[in-house]
Parts: sequence; C-alpha cells; structure tokens
Amino acid sequence: MDNLETDARSNRAIVVALGIMASRVLGLVRWSLTARYFGSGAHADVLRAAFQAPNALQNLLGEGTMSAAFIPVYSKMLEEGRPEAAGRFAGSILGLLTAVVCTGVLLGIWLAHPICSILMPGYVADAAEIAQGRREVDRLLLAVDMIRLAFPMAGILVLSSWALGVLNSHRRFFMPYFAPVLWNVAIIGTLLGVGSLIGLTPGDLGGETETSILPEELTRLLTAVFVGGLVGGLLQFLVQIPSVVLVLKGFRFSLSTRVDGVRRALNAVVPALAGRGVAQISAYLDILLATYLVGGAVASLGYAQVLYILPISLFGLSVAAAELPELSRIGSNSLPRTAQRINAGLRQGLFLAIPTALGYIALGYVIIGAIYRGGLFDVDDNWLAYVILATYSLGLLATISSRLLQNGFWALGDTRTPARMAMIRAAIALTVAIPVMFALDRLSVSLITGPGTSELYFGAVGLAFGSAVASWVEWWLLGRVLKRRLDTTFTPWRAAGTMASFVIAALIPSGILWYFVQSWSPVWLGVTVTFVFAATYLLLARLSRRPELSAWIGRLR
Repeated sequence: MDNLETDARSNRAIVVALGIMASRVLGLVRWSLTARYFGSGAHADVLRAAFQAPNALQNLLGEGTMSAAFIPVYSKMLEEGRPEAAGRFAGSILGLLTAVVCTGVLLGIWLAHPICSILMPGYVADAAEIAQGRREVDRLLLAVDMIRLAFPMAGILVLSSWALGVLNSHRRFFMPYFAPVLWNVAIIGTLLGVGSLIGLTPGDLGGETETSILPEELTRLLTAVFVGGLVGGLLQFLVQIPSVVLVLKGFRFSLSTRVDGVRRALNAVVPALAGRGVAQISAYLDILLATYLVGGAVASLGYAQVLYILPISLFGLSVAAAELPELSRIGSNSLPRTAQRINAGLRQGLFLAIPTALGYIALGYVIIGAIYRGGLFDVDDNWLAYVILATYSLGLLATISSRLLQNGFWALGDTRTPARMAMIRAAIALTVAIPVMFALDRLSVSLITGPGTSELYFGAVGLAFGSAVASWVEWWLLGRVLKRRLDTTFTPWRAAGTMASFVIAALIPSGILWYFVQSWSPVWLGVTVTFVFAATYLLLARLSRRPELSAWIGRLR
C-alpha cells in the first residue's frame, strides 16, 4: 500500500511539474523576447511595475487562497462521498468570487492613476524631467494605461484559479497547470506580430549590437504585451471549463453563503488573505522602493525574479499542489502519516531545488546570458541580473521548504499560523533591505564591466538580500511550530548534505568546460554548461540510487 501511495504521489507531482514546466518554458521565451526588445530601460521598468500593480487580485484571491480555503473543504466533501454537495459549494464560491473580482477590476480601472502614483512614487517626477529635456518617456502615465489592461487580465486569471482548485481536488493536475501555456502564447504572438509590423523581428535582436527603436515603437510593443495577456487570460480560463464540467455534480451558480461549506471556507479565507496580503504588500514595497533607484532597477529585479520563481513553481508548487488534496483527506486523523507525507515531499522538492540554488549562484551569469542576451540586453544588464539572482538564490531552499510546510498547516485547518509567519517575513525583509539597497545603489555595474561603461547600479540587490534573509526566518518559524504539532523534525539534513555534495562535484566539469568555451555565443555557452552541470548531478544521483530521483522519473518511463 505504501509503495502504491508513493507511486501515485510521484505521478501527481510529475504531472503538475510537466504542466508547469511547459508554461514556464514559454514564460522564459516571453521574457527573453521582452528583454531583447526593451532591455533595462524605461519601458522595461513599466512592464514589470504595471504587471505587479493588479496582481493583488490574482495573488490575494487566486491559487494561494484556493489552496488554503477552497481545496480542503471541497476535497473533504468528495472524500465523504458527497459530490453533489461539493458541486453546490463550488458554485457558491464561484459566484462570490466573480462578484469580488468584478468589483476589484472596475475599481482598478477607475483608480489607475492614484494606484500608480502610490505604488510607483519614483515615477511621479518623470513629467518634470521630460519638460527639462532629461527624459523621453513618462513612466507614470504609461503605467496607468497599461494597468487598465492588466486589471481585467488579472481578474480572469483569478477565475482560472477556481477551475484549478476544482480539478486538483479531483486529482486532475495537468490541464490547470498547462493552461497558462495559452497565456504565454498569446503574449508572445502579439509581441512578435506588432514587432514585425514596425519592422522588427527576433533575428534583428539576436546580436550584441543594440538595436535603435523609437520610444513610440516601444510603447506600441508594450501595449501589445498587455493586450496579449488579456486575451491569453481568457483562453487560460476557458480551456479548463470542459474538464470542470465533466467532474462537477450538482453545480449551481449562486451568491449564497448558506450553502454547506461556504462559511467554513470563508472563515479560512480571512487569515489566508492576511498571509497573501502581507506577501502582496511586500512585493509592492519592492516595486515602490525600486522606483526610487536608478533607472533599470525594476526591470532587472523582474528578470532575476523570473528565474528565481521558476524552481519554486516547478519543484515546490508541483509537489505541494499534488500533496495538498491528499493531506486534506488525512487531516488530523493520522498525524504520523501527515508528518511522513510532508517529509517525503520536502526531500522530493529539495532534490531539484538544491542544485538549482547552487547552480544559480555558480553559473547564473551564463544562464541569464543564454536566456536574455541580445538586442537591448547587453553585458551590463547581464551582470546586474546575475548578481540579483545569486542573492535571491541564497534563500531559495528556505522558500521552497516553507511552501511545502504550509501544506501541513492548511491540511490541519490552520491558516492563521502561515499568515503570521508571512507578516514576520515581510517585516524582516523590509528592515534588512532598505539600508542595504540604498547603500548598494551607489555602486555602479562598471565595477565589473569596466570604468564608466554602465549606467546601471546594484541597488536592487539589497531587495533580494532582504528577501533571502527573511526566507530563512520564515522557514525556521514554520518548522518549529509544525514540529510541536506533529512531533517530527522537518529538516532532512542528511539527504540535503548528500545532494549538495553531488552539486559540488557536478560544478567541476561544468566549470572546466566554461573556461575552455567562454568565447562561444551566450546561448550556446549557457545551454552547454548548464546541460553538463545538470547531467553530472543526475548521473551521480542515479549511481547512488537516490529515491528522490526514482520518484521524479519513475512515472516518465
């Protein structure tokens, strides 16, 4: 029975990882194109900041809240053999969610200008600088136009998270995590289409020489990104509906809070929203503070965060999403079994998270070069994004572990503890980041690339450092509380040490290769060095018969 459960758990995590991987690979393509078109200039800063502004809807009401409030209640009803009651519950949640989303979208469009003024105060002075001839683009006004497109997109993506919650509870994992592929495809398509209309193609952006693009053309390209995102969000939601219709029974769209399970879910929503709200405020503060830094800080932060979030989604979220419905079914009925599943999930997540974190620190420069280099993204941009990524990576293992530990609290019906820990994390991140950020904003990337060659500065690295420190504090607090609840330690040090030794061994051949082929193009250099590193790590894990490797690849045979 245990072997069957292990196989099923591995299979679900693999399916989620495949869906997320497909979406994230296209996400990297999307970011690669935007980096080449926009570099780290004004339009790139607006792209990052404007996407972040309406994310309150998606992050507050989306997958995190669905995981904490909707999935445990819905899965429990299915486990109790009440599918029609579960369908009525899902219909009421969708109705209430739709009402809240529509209100939030309308308010976001109406209040776009004050929202941008509050979240991006560093851009308020752009109008005066344009009048003085010191700036070409008013980033504030441009951001206002963009978030009026981004708010409806975010609202549709929230509804998509409801569909994800239904399908996950029925153990259908691939479609909800594959659906974001359509969102990325829509953005990539509109970006390439508008680029070709103004005479630009990816081939024009493939070299090291900067391409001259007028600000008006960049504005058209930027608008294309957000229009594509709106269309893609709608596709992402609609493609899941057929699968949802097949599994739902007794569904009835309503706004009633009297339906069985709704008030239980709403009681869990409040602390979940508090935790997500703190994380959202923390993300907003990062953008707010970065707007005060030298131009390019917001964009560089975004480029690094894309790669930082990738392993969290692939290795943390995939395992956590596959485990949560099962942990919710167990609940407090068998605490030892709950602890065992959490520990197994931790080892499985860390197996790929450890080489990613250490690989980013050691090889991040060539990885970023392979993805972004070309067009308006040059060597200076490469170095700044790498240093930010390496700093973020110092807290990557703690972030992934915390995401998996949160599952244990949610399965036990406790959404308040993770919320409190998120508040502590945000406070520590801010306290650490502010002094470091402004100190580093005096240091130019020219320290690396040569005297006077760069207008970029290292201020954004301070924000990444604050995040890394706070991640470890949150992990320690969550682990300590959960240990008291389940009487088990959630720190697989021995397994982690073995994995780290494999990483160190794998860095030797990849480092030697990097030395001999450093004259290659950024793409081939990054791909080759990363492949040798990954292949060596997996080979060592295979020779040592690591059970985590078998868990990840066993279902792929």
